[in-house]
Formats: sequence, C-alpha cells, structure tokens
Amino acid sequence: MDSIVAPKSYSFALRIIKLYKWLISEKKEFVLSK
Repeated sequence: MDSIVAPKSYSFALRIIKLYKWLISEKKEFVLSK
C-alpha cells in the first residue's frame, strides 16, 4: 500500500511547492508594480 500512496503524495507535495513559489513570485510582481 505504501508503494502506491508514496508517489502520489510526493507529486502532490511537489505541486503544492510549485504553487507556493508561484504565488510568492506573483505577490512580488504585484508589489513591485505598485
């Protein structure tokens, strides 16, 4: 069971990290544009 769940949770974590980084960069650009 772990072998099936691990890859999914790993890719899920990667997606969250990418989204988090994207949000930070978007906020920076928004603040700079002001």
